[in-house]
Parts: sequence; C-alpha cells; structure tokens
Amino acid sequence: MEAKIVGETLPAVICKLQRGESILTENGGMSWMDDGIEMTTTTNGGVMKGLGRALAGESLFMNVYTAKEDNVEIAFSSCFPGRILEFDLKEGETIVAQKSSFLCSENTIDISMQFRKKIGAGFFGGEGFIMQKITGPGKVFLEIDGTIIRRDLQAGEKLKVDNGYVAVMTKDVKLDIETVKGVKNIVFGGEGLFLTTLEGPGTVWLQTMPISKLAGLLYPRTSK
Repeated sequence: MEAKIVGETLPAVICKLQRGESILTENGGMSWMDDGIEMTTTTNGGVMKGLGRALAGESLFMNVYTAKEDNVEIAFSSCFPGRILEFDLKEGETIVAQKSSFLCSENTIDISMQFRKKIGAGFFGGEGFIMQKITGPGKVFLEIDGTIIRRDLQAGEKLKVDNGYVAVMTKDVKLDIETVKGVKNIVFGGEGLFLTTLEGPGTVWLQTMPISKLAGLLYPRTSK
C-alpha cells in the first residue's frame, strides 16, 4: 500500500491499493474512493472487541475496503483542523493514543482499549481513563488536533502537561497526575487542579489545540 498525506489545516490521507490489499477505518471514515474497491462491514475481532473499541472512542463496527483492481485510490479526511500522523509499526510494536484519534490503517493493525493502571490518572488527569492501544504490524494513520510537537524523553525524564494535550505516546512512557501546589495557583492560575505527568523513557507527541479545550472556549460564547 502506498499512502500520501495532503493538505494543511484540514488534511487527508490518500491510499493507493493494489488488487487484494485492504484498509480499515471506522464507520463513516471514508471520504472518496475509486471504482474497483469493495466495502465490508465487520466487528473486526468479534462483538467484545468491538465494544472495547467503542469504549476507546471508536465505532462498534469497522469498514474494510478491499481493492479488486490495481492502482485504485481511497481517501480519508481529518474531521478537525490539525495534522495526520503516520506510524509504520513492526510486529508487536505498540503505541497508545487519545480516544477517537484513529483514522485508518492496514487491516493487520490491532486496535483495543488501554486502561490506565492508576484510576486517578484517568478520572482527574484530563486524558481519559481509557485510551487506544494500537499494535502492529502495519501502517496506521491518526488525526491530531492542531500542530504536533514531538518530545523524546530519556529514562527518568519528566514532562508536565496541561489536560488534553497528550496525543500519542510509546507504550513505555509512564503517565500519572500531579496536584498543582499552592491555593493561589489553584484558584487563580487558570491551569486547573491537576497536571498530567509523563515520565520516560519513550516518545510523546503533543497536540497544540485539543478539541476539548476549544469546546470549553466556545461554550460561553454560544450559550449566551
């Protein structure tokens, strides 16, 4: 499978398939495609696997698009201003992503839910108790809110992040929450009561415009 990411503010990934190649996406994820591609709807692993994906922010059913001819193209567009990240995962290689970030992938990719080891990190950390666990082999494309900043953390190195800015991380990165110190900081600092703490080793991809943050800014203006 060949793929190219096009566009700036609202990007899309265009995949070129050869006969017999397939690509996987959630329901309604396809934007346009050539004739000569066949769609099949599936739970992709059974009902329980589908329910797990639903808890992780994706749809219960997935669509598999299979090429019946050579050199046919299919496109998947981002639904929010931002970027599309491509990962080419090896056998057994895993990344952990925010809910609802999955756009499409080769059908060899496994998608499941990832529970936080510490419940507090899920309820108060702002990133959600459940994230997406994505395991190779194969290519996977994720849609991210805003611009992407990559940080490579050394063993023991920590990064403190405001709620909602963690987009993707490698599986070895430890995620926890930290209480903001000082009453004045909590009341007047504007950062909330908790910060997300990430500890290496591993790589983290941060997003500059979380949709949850944007919704919070727009709500007071739309509710008047």
